[in-house]
Amino acid sequence: MKVIDGTNAVLGRLASYAAKQALMGEEIAIVNCEKILVTGNRANILERFREKRTKIGSGQKGPKISRLSHKIVKRAIRGMLSHRQARGKEALKRIMVYEGIPEKFKDAKMIRSGKEKHGKFIHIDELKKK
Repeated sequence: MKVIDGTNAVLGRLASYAAKQALMGEEIAIVNCEKILVTGNRANILERFREKRTKIGSGQKGPKISRLSHKIVKRAIRGMLSHRQARGKEALKRIMVYEGIPEKFKDAKMIRSGKEKHGKFIHIDELKKK
């Protein structure tokens, strides 16, 4: 099992890496998902997220976009997989996303994926609060 620390990682790069590894049969656990970055203009990111959340059908139908940070990351990974076919469904089941670091991964060797960023970005934790 690969444990990936999401601190200061860019969402798209992390999602594509996790999707590729899951398709190859690896079990993936992503921790600290609330510290993952979404790059771009802050106002545009918030506006796009707000638009997605308001574009829902009736109360019975979707798409329903969650505000929880681990579900935002899981949905980004799902977008990189063919999740309607058997291979993609199986790969998506092999990916687990956690807020913070659970007890079972405290001592595990983690892949550090993020570097210190400067410029335009927003943390997923800030995105869910808006």
